[in-house]
Amino acid sequence: MTQHDEEWARIACEVLETHYPYGCGHLATGPGDLDIEPARLHPAFHGAYDWHSSVHMQWSLVTLLDRGGLGRETALRARWLLAERLRAEKLDTEIRYLRTHPGFERPYGLVWALLLCAELPRSAPTRGFAAVTGPLVDTAAELLGGWLAGLRYPVRHGTHANTAFALSTLYRAGTGLGHELADTARETALRLFSGDTGYDTRFEPSGNEFLSPALTEAELMCAVLPAGQRTAWLDRFLPGLGGENHGELLTAPEVDDPTEGQQGHLYGLALSRAWQLRALAAYLPTERAATLRAAAHTQFESALPVVTAGNFHATHWLVSFALLAEGAQS
Repeated sequence: MTQHDEEWARIACEVLETHYPYGCGHLATGPGDLDIEPARLHPAFHGAYDWHSSVHMQWSLVTLLDRGGLGRETALRARWLLAERLRAEKLDTEIRYLRTHPGFERPYGLVWALLLCAELPRSAPTRGFAAVTGPLVDTAAELLGGWLAGLRYPVRHGTHANTAFALSTLYRAGTGLGHELADTARETALRLFSGDTGYDTRFEPSGNEFLSPALTEAELMCAVLPAGQRTAWLDRFLPGLGGENHGELLTAPEVDDPTEGQQGHLYGLALSRAWQLRALAAYLPTERAATLRAAAHTQFESALPVVTAGNFHATHWLVSFALLAEGAQS
């Protein structure tokens, strides 16, 4: 439990119960396929602006319930919301949609869906909901397996299509579920990224990124490589990290217009950097590790007020990335 749990759970419930504005990624198949009313199209995963944010804000509620620090009223509200969304008939509607739109939310939303399904049985308050998620796991795994089979080149920019983030999340979710896709994610990561060296970070960040391409790849590889190879790979990929090089990764990004959604991604960038810097610190010498942890703290604190007090462009998703950053602290 942290001091933020109650407030974070409250805002997660609030945004999930906010149906509009809604960013729909629906691909219409004809003139009769234009009804995009969120609760009809996606009865389990609507609210929170878009499908993937609804998924990872539900993951946030599961994570917060598991930490056990919520007040009774907030815990009941969170559990009721999850019980209402994660019903078999609603998940069946989602599965039918995914099977008729196989490119929808692939990979970003689908890996978050698997992470949600992996987290449900780990938490006593939500363990009962896991019983109906098997078909969703099977569908997401099948669609992601097809995506991985055709993945020749990685996407390296720091938004939803980032391949390293998808593989990292898939690896964690697959491991939690005991699913063979964890091995596939690891093998794919090694195939795509193990030979990378001397990454040039001078041009980070781009103006709408919520992930650092460099740190996201580094976090992935330090998760999937054998333990004895991680430090050496990291020093080849980001030589001098935490020392004389790559200072642009350690400075909190500046946001000039927090009401503009694409600029608002930079708050998420600060949080994802905090998560990844804390994770990478384990593989660096003491002094450089301390530099990474200090930078992580600064970036986390820079975005913290916006997680619950920002406008809807920020609050509809940032709790999840704040939880990733906090989890890497432990």
